[in-house]
Amino acid sequence: MSDSNESFFGRLSLAVGTFFSLLGDRELAARVRSVREAPSIAPAPAASAPQPKSQAQPQPVVRTLKEATPDAALQLLGLLQREARFIDFIEEDVVGYSDTDIGAAARLVHDGCRRVLREHFTIRPVRDEAEGSRVTVPDGFDATSIRLTGNVVGKPPFSGSISHRGWRVADVRLPKLAESHDASVIAPAEVEL
Repeated sequence: MSDSNESFFGRLSLAVGTFFSLLGDRELAARVRSVREAPSIAPAPAASAPQPKSQAQPQPVVRTLKEATPDAALQLLGLLQREARFIDFIEEDVVGYSDTDIGAAARLVHDGCRRVLREHFTIRPVRDEAEGSRVTVPDGFDATSIRLTGNVVGKPPFSGSISHRGWRVADVRLPKLAESHDASVIAPAEVEL
């Protein structure tokens, strides 16, 4: 049973954990998309007369969501902090810095983040065609892999241009965590002696 009084940080942790779980599990992503796109199911009337078979309403599909633990998301944040000082960069108040200073820091953060992603994930484009290429989206296309934008009217097949090739995680290689590891500590405090 879910707690409807979940704290902000509890919800934030769940959101971040779910985000990274979706990146690593395409079946989970497809199930979440189908739940989000399903029309809201209103409760059935208390007492309704049985309908003849020819007019029977289809039964709504009951979907269950897999509980996502935040450990993988926290682990990834820890890796991004260790290799790219990602949290330090995001938490820094950059108002007083010049664009040149921010750009130099962003280059280091970018290099570290890229190194982490390449070491721990295999990321491939969803579509192989170059951006700007004309494509036809057939009837029955995978809505988790292709999002139609612009003036979407009518029924498939649709013709259009690729504005973004999309990204798909093909493999996740996060290190295993020891049972006693506290994943919420993404960077330990440092005390210089």
